[in-house]
Amino acid sequence: MSYQELRPRHFQELPVVVKNILIINVVLFIARYLLSDKIDLDRYLDLFPIGTDEFKPHQFITYMFMHADLSHIFLNMLGVYMFGSILENIWGPKRFLNFYLLCGLGAASLQLAISSFNNQYTILLGASGAVFGLLVAFAMMFPNTELQLYFLIPIKAKYLVIGYALFELYSGFFSFDNVAHFAHLGGLAVGIIIMLIWKRNKTFFY
Repeated sequence: MSYQELRPRHFQELPVVVKNILIINVVLFIARYLLSDKIDLDRYLDLFPIGTDEFKPHQFITYMFMHADLSHIFLNMLGVYMFGSILENIWGPKRFLNFYLLCGLGAASLQLAISSFNNQYTILLGASGAVFGLLVAFAMMFPNTELQLYFLIPIKAKYLVIGYALFELYSGFFSFDNVAHFAHLGGLAVGIIIMLIWKRNKTFFY
């Protein structure tokens, strides 16, 4: 079975978890702006550093559903749609949701650990870490599938993951932007670990 056969072509055909992830993210993104003068959703749902007054345990989950701007949410939800739809069709909703959340938790944990080590105050939001986990899972299952980098450049999935990993590692140490590069690496790392465990157990792996 090829990945094209597993990819939905209409919103109605989306697997249930992917569909709900898309809906929740879009609803919260809209609410973040519409309710900004009444409630600061970022204060309650973004992930703040552990030990600060703003930190709450539930933020380890809710931060994955918050986004800073339109390009941020668009790229992340595109990744959820492209890779998540295929993976959920293979794994089923429960296993897919667990994988998605674990990658997001791994992303947050690594980013907060690095930030704490560097004495940085980091507020984390976005599904990028979880999406990087989906990308690496897809690449490990369909390594030679050609993807379109920036919608223009054809590249095999396995090389895209390697390139992204090297870019994020370099950027994490040498870039001074506000992108959580180590969160991306954390999502990748957790995704690889889970996939290797499943491969060893011959579970849900092509």
